[in-house]
Amino acid sequence: MIIPAIKLLDNFLKAPDFVISSDEYSFIPFQISPFKTTPKEPFTFPYNIIIGKQAEYCFAYYLKHSKRYNLIASNIQINGAAETIGELDYLVFDSKTKATLHVELACKFYLFDSNSDEPITNKWIGPNRKDRLKKKLDKLKLKQFPLIRRKETQGILKELQMDVNTIKQQLCLKAFLFLRKGTSRHEFSKNYQACMVGYWLPYSEFICEEKTALYAVPKKKEWLLPTEHIQEWFGFSDVKTILKTQIENNQSVLVYKKVGSQTVQFFVVWW
Repeated sequence: MIIPAIKLLDNFLKAPDFVISSDEYSFIPFQISPFKTTPKEPFTFPYNIIIGKQAEYCFAYYLKHSKRYNLIASNIQINGAAETIGELDYLVFDSKTKATLHVELACKFYLFDSNSDEPITNKWIGPNRKDRLKKKLDKLKLKQFPLIRRKETQGILKELQMDVNTIKQQLCLKAFLFLRKGTSRHEFSKNYQACMVGYWLPYSEFICEEKTALYAVPKKKEWLLPTEHIQEWFGFSDVKTILKTQIENNQSVLVYKKVGSQTVQFFVVWW
């Protein structure tokens, strides 16, 4: 099946936007306005780079071809005397609000660990437990957004003829959230519910999944693609063998399950 390249971009743009506003974190969400007409410049999905870079590529293409936004600069490195201090993701002009924006972009997959006694943002963890939502939000709050007011940044902004006091900061966080199988989504606030796309379970419970379903195991670089892009599907016994190998290597696995015309996604975890 051949999927139009622009549809692959649309799949990313329509991915869930996580909006967080609380006493601890209050980020203004970036608003994506869909294309009304297909851009003339061809879009080629970057299959061979990691998810974070795929997201950057898609987002930059969107900004360059948006009627509303004008991309001023991207991936702006801020250097100190001896080392790189950090990087501003995007500087953008919003023609609708007439405001200059500093936009930070992130694309994350998180699973909810209900066994933890931590605050809710610390219960959302990466599939292999190497990342946490709280860690990302803290980095945004304490490092990435404050970077624009560092003295080292002022020279760059001056060259771009920008006044830091007029720049508004926004966050585009594409989040894919997975609950433990059997957990009710209604226990969570609407901003979390909006990003819930599937469930997770340990490998020991995979035996309870439908034996007659078809299963696919996309590579990590394929996680942002629509499910109809996946060509290789397996029966239950074959996919169980594939999962066993990865689980033994302490690698959690994203799985698509197809029953009839319905496809669901879930993680099988090693921990």
